[in-house]
Amino acid sequence: MEPTTESHDDNLEQFEAHGAPPLPVSNDHGYVEHEGARIWYASYGVGAPVILLHGGLGHSGNWGYQVPALLGAGHRVVVVDSRGHGRSTRDARPYKYELMASDVLAVMDALQIARAAMVGWSDGACIAMVLGITAPERVAGVFFFGCNMDPSGTKEFVPTPVIDRCFSRHARDYAQLSATPRDFDAFVGAVSEMMKTEPNYGAHDLARIEVPVAIVLSEHDEFIKREHADHLAQSIPDAEFVLLPGVSHFAPLQRPAQFNGVMLGFLRRLLF
Repeated sequence: MEPTTESHDDNLEQFEAHGAPPLPVSNDHGYVEHEGARIWYASYGVGAPVILLHGGLGHSGNWGYQVPALLGAGHRVVVVDSRGHGRSTRDARPYKYELMASDVLAVMDALQIARAAMVGWSDGACIAMVLGITAPERVAGVFFFGCNMDPSGTKEFVPTPVIDRCFSRHARDYAQLSATPRDFDAFVGAVSEMMKTEPNYGAHDLARIEVPVAIVLSEHDEFIKREHADHLAQSIPDAEFVLLPGVSHFAPLQRPAQFNGVMLGFLRRLLF
């Protein structure tokens, strides 16, 4: 059911306690073996395909409010657990956004999806944009929410109760879903190491992007500088910029109806 305007969870108290609503049951889910990892995916429905890429330390279940909205709009929806996240495994090599982007292509190949729209949140947005740069023929468009494309785009980290609640939920979900449930601290360290130094895409890289892009930032995003989002929107040809009022980095959970309206509006403008 599409959330009503009353279903705000601005403080993530509901998310910390219960997580997002469960994903629908899928008859098409499993693992793709790729580059030393087993990448978990699930596919739902039929129609123009949309791939949902979650944020760092999270997993596909964080899209519990978005999958039904996309199915209701007539899309095929694919969720992917990034390597080392959720049900997916990883090998010993460091995290790299480009490696995780190649995992998404491996899932697309396994599902025989030639081209899809990408909806990315935080780290997932970066993975989506890397695909837009390196494999544009596979990408119908990139919905880029709450992310940077070089390390200068991030704010200095300041802990907040909302971030703490999200982290608490991630820790609980990792223990439940991961093939290495006791390795959460090492996992956080490895992902954090990547975030300190990557991604590193300059204006000249962004200027080459030929796929439709929406740069979406929340008014109160805890991690991304507004001027960086403006820079991305100005550097990518024909990109649109959308500011989500009243929410933060966790808008898909805080006010799903607001987030979903902007997401579906972008997807309606794509030709795929």
